[in-house]
Amino acid sequence: MSGILAGKRVLITGVLLESSIAFHAAKLAQQEGAEIILSAFPRPTLTERIAKKLPKPTKVIELDVTNDEHLGRLADVVGAELGGLDGVVHSIGFAPQDAMGGNFLNTPFESVATAMHVSAFSLKSLTMACLPLMQNGGAVVGLTFDAQYAWPQYDWMGPAKAALEATNRYLARDLGKQNVRSNLISAGPIGSMAAKSIPGFSELASVWDNRAPLEWDLNDPEPAGRGVVALLSDWFPKTTGEIIHVDGGLHAIGA
Repeated sequence: MSGILAGKRVLITGVLLESSIAFHAAKLAQQEGAEIILSAFPRPTLTERIAKKLPKPTKVIELDVTNDEHLGRLADVVGAELGGLDGVVHSIGFAPQDAMGGNFLNTPFESVATAMHVSAFSLKSLTMACLPLMQNGGAVVGLTFDAQYAWPQYDWMGPAKAALEATNRYLARDLGKQNVRSNLISAGPIGSMAAKSIPGFSELASVWDNRAPLEWDLNDPEPAGRGVVALLSDWFPKTTGEIIHVDGGLHAIGA
């Protein structure tokens, strides 16, 4: 099969619903010639059902990125299925309900720590778990939500995304010698399961109606998925530590 990912082997996390960016990244990756494997937590069976809607069958494995046992066996499990890896997609984020929705000043550290572990530190954990499979180099691509600003209702997920963006830069620094690139897509708001878990999400998303130069569709994750696939490909061979905005241009507009 021809395509910009022909011959590539890619692990994709975070496929929960057809509305997720990760699902569209997986779909496009297959269409562009990649062989993929999906990981899911805490309900792999949900992802298995969604995976049936992909162009080709794919295996789903259970992976809790905060579980050292899961991370420790990941290379063996993925290696047995694909033989190696050329790309990893990190589409993982979580914060307890008391860490969002206008509760910033009252959130306990335990909830902040959970948000940081799952949403930021896991980029390093996942990458290092996969590194033994990336013998010929490869690409790590994560998803962020522009951490330059304080967004309505987003609260401690904002600092968690800022930590994710910093982690991306340090991974780029330390893995370049192994020809492993690390980049992020900064996507505009999408009406995914993750978004719906944010109290007051509609208030946050409404910013795009007023400021984005390009019309933004909350129900269209494909542009962000295309960005992920592009960064997985060899068309960005010398780009690392970067954040590519797929947000209708809102990041460039002050008001």
